[in-house]
Amino acid sequence: MIRSRTAITFLAALAVLAIAGGGWVLVRAKIRSGAVAGSANDPVKPHENRPPHGGTAVVLGDEDFQVELVRDPAAGTLRAYILDGEMESFVRIATRAFDLQVERDGRRETLTFRPVADLATGETVGDTSLFEARADWLKRADHFKGVIKSLAIHDQTFRAVAFAFPEGNGKP
Repeated sequence: MIRSRTAITFLAALAVLAIAGGGWVLVRAKIRSGAVAGSANDPVKPHENRPPHGGTAVVLGDEDFQVELVRDPAAGTLRAYILDGEMESFVRIATRAFDLQVERDGRRETLTFRPVADLATGETVGDTSLFEARADWLKRADHFKGVIKSLAIHDQTFRAVAFAFPEGNGKP
């Protein structure tokens, strides 16, 4: 009786492997013919980074991270969201503040971004992806040139990152 159960189990296992193997042959044939989405025959789609809040994208490094800048003219604020290189996920950092050197109307000014806590997301000062700067001139300024002086994200520090607002720094 034990031998017959063992034989039945063995034959069942062989049947499963044969079916699975035959299925793999069919899948490989479909992939080679281009009938399966995501095959090597599909055209390459261009990579697109879209700021989640419709703001200005500033690329850091070789698209290691990005900062999305969103101006609220009524409040006179500029928000900076720290994002991954694909602009898909927020990146929390411990930075207590960072400065943005601004040139507008022939004058230079410094905006200091401070961390913003958010009870809804659980972000706190010292563990947040959102920073904010305030200045009265932000109520009126549609365009300016900026340089992020220094911004530490995890084990990397980005220095002298130049861009134009609202265009960004021109990287794809």
